[in-house]
Amino acid sequence: MNKITIPNFKTLELKNIVLDYNGTIALDGVMYESVKHLIAQLSKTFHVHIITADTFGSVATQSEGLGITLKILSSSDHTQEKAEYIKELGADSCVAVGNGNNDAAMLKSAMLGIAVMGAEGCAKETLLASDILCNSIDDALSLVLHPKRLIATLRK
Repeated sequence: MNKITIPNFKTLELKNIVLDYNGTIALDGVMYESVKHLIAQLSKTFHVHIITADTFGSVATQSEGLGITLKILSSSDHTQEKAEYIKELGADSCVAVGNGNNDAAMLKSAMLGIAVMGAEGCAKETLLASDILCNSIDDALSLVLHPKRLIATLRK
């Protein structure tokens, strides 16, 4: 558990990082190489989860050897299924990162929600549900690796 106290905001006690796949850590089914390195660093402190409908059928191969937990969505309501996954893990110990409309409830449910403005853009509802908006997935994951950046952005 990683504890981060953010003045006049909240204290985060983080254990899980839940990452949307396509549009967030991957483009057209291919994971960004930089993300693989960041996940390796994050896995030393956190449990890293990838949650996806696996539209391109590539996530298992792309995440092989990363030591992550993979959750393939199976319901007809991915928005709800993602939010439920956060609740099952314990929402108060989760960081959720996403960009799509179906990520909004997941970001809102998590203790810390990070929206990513990547190559696919960011859905308005997801932006509004987030605590932070980042320009890239590298920036988003680096926030968790360097908690003083979180403090600088979120303190009131």
